[in-house]
Amino acid sequence: MGIEELKNRAVVAVIRGATLESIIPMANALKEGGVTALEITMETPKALAIIEKAADVFGDELLVGAGTVLDPETARAAIMAGSKFVFSPTVNVETIRMTKRYGVISVPGAFTPTEILNAYEHGADVIKVFPAGTVGPGYFKNVAGPLPHIPLMPTGGINLQNARDYIRAGAVAVGVGTSLVDPAAALTEDYLFEVTQNARKLMEEVQIARR
Repeated sequence: MGIEELKNRAVVAVIRGATLESIIPMANALKEGGVTALEITMETPKALAIIEKAADVFGDELLVGAGTVLDPETARAAIMAGSKFVFSPTVNVETIRMTKRYGVISVPGAFTPTEILNAYEHGADVIKVFPAGTVGPGYFKNVAGPLPHIPLMPTGGINLQNARDYIRAGAVAVGVGTSLVDPAAALTEDYLFEVTQNARKLMEEVQIARR
């Protein structure tokens, strides 16, 4: 499990501020639209319990993991709760090692070519180019050019309008946050339907770009 797992899933929904009550309806709405990888960010209150609940309810149907993991201790706790991947905003070598020790997908965040190569050389499966939205697909393509062997995934500012461009620029997958799931929104039937529709459109954009 690693790059191929993320590539097959194609889109990772980055969910900040989920609750024990909201995570299952949100996850169901995303799954209905074809988005089957969920990142629960660790600054969220009760994040470990939320990860555990989602992992228990959906099993292999969803790839549930932890985001905003800053240290190896948090990585291990998230893995014990059921995380299948660990996303970080920065390159922390000990976090990468801890993640790989347990056979889980390691996705540290990096921005410069030096950071990206450093993370890859220390065992990361995929490098999260973050924050990608501040520089756009052009930067992503320029970085991917001399580092074609390193799997890259943009996160930060990715949406329906630009996801296709990042995939065409060489991304193995994309991480999408509030443009896909807004944790502040009331979980009405209308809103959940909108999440499903947006998820479906996003998956279509990715498939079009890959063709």
